[in-house]
Amino acid sequence: MGRIVVHLDSKPKEKSIASIISDFEDRVRSRGISIHTHGNTKDSGEYESELSRLSGEIVILDPEGDLMSSEQFASWIKSTQLRGETTHFVVGPHEGFSREFKESANSSFSLSRLTMTHEMSAAVLLEQLYRASEINRGSRYHRV
Repeated sequence: MGRIVVHLDSKPKEKSIASIISDFEDRVRSRGISIHTHGNTKDSGEYESELSRLSGEIVILDPEGDLMSSEQFASWIKSTQLRGETTHFVVGPHEGFSREFKESANSSFSLSRLTMTHEMSAAVLLEQLYRASEINRGSRYHRV
């Protein structure tokens, strides 16, 4: 079963968002989903360089990326995990990714057409990963 790693360029500074991220990190850990914080608060080029060396599928968060419903996302996650390779969800630095890095990614995913901080994006992504795992388990967490 393929793993999922969420990459952040730095630790969240906003305590309330950091708490949300930590809560969902605890919830998804047992499902093969982890967070890797790089700590590159000042050099997005170094962050992109580290990400470029990863093996597996690179999925960037980008407002112009593919939009999916929670159910579609759950199905996509399930198929990704069944392929057996690691999928890296990459949350951009506060100034965003370079065009070159965006073009080198395997795919891009949009949480919303709205602009949000990279910290808020990480919190929303982790909640949606948890929701996807609950949909795939058939739990009542996701009610429509």
